[in-house]
Amino acid sequence: MGNNYMYQDKAPYPKLRVCGKNAEYAQAMLANVGDANSEMTAVSMYFYNNLITGEAFEELAECFYKIMLVEMRHLDMNGKLALMLGADPRLWSCQDQGMVYWSPEKLNYPGRIPELLLNAISGEEAAIAQYQMQTEWIQDQYVTAVICRIIKDEELHLEILKDLLERWEKHGIF
Repeated sequence: MGNNYMYQDKAPYPKLRVCGKNAEYAQAMLANVGDANSEMTAVSMYFYNNLITGEAFEELAECFYKIMLVEMRHLDMNGKLALMLGADPRLWSCQDQGMVYWSPEKLNYPGRIPELLLNAISGEEAAIAQYQMQTEWIQDQYVTAVICRIIKDEELHLEILKDLLERWEKHGIF
């Protein structure tokens, strides 16, 4: 079941820069860094998925690993943007009660392959929706350019995961 997936869009990433410090935009980037629906959650989920699929499902493990590497880049970019916008780029997000640190308790830990893929699909859909919403209200052209570029990668990941689920279900491997 080898694959020729592209895990990262061919378009270059824009240079990381901002129009100026902005606390609201910084909070959005912190949400992308360390909220329940965040790049840290995605990196951790794909790391876990890679470990548990391991040798038994080598293609899945490889896909999870390669997606994780791209998500790590997104985590780095969001953290750097948060810093440029004036925030302390810890693994945390702003919530009603103040700053809340990211925790692995934010992850779902499905035990079966179909649920791993469905969980990952749901995570990519949520990330795309969050990023799209941010592009609608953030007025910093540099920040939105980075977000739009990240969306392209997330859309590729969504396609890959849906394709894997469809192919593996069709072959009755689950």
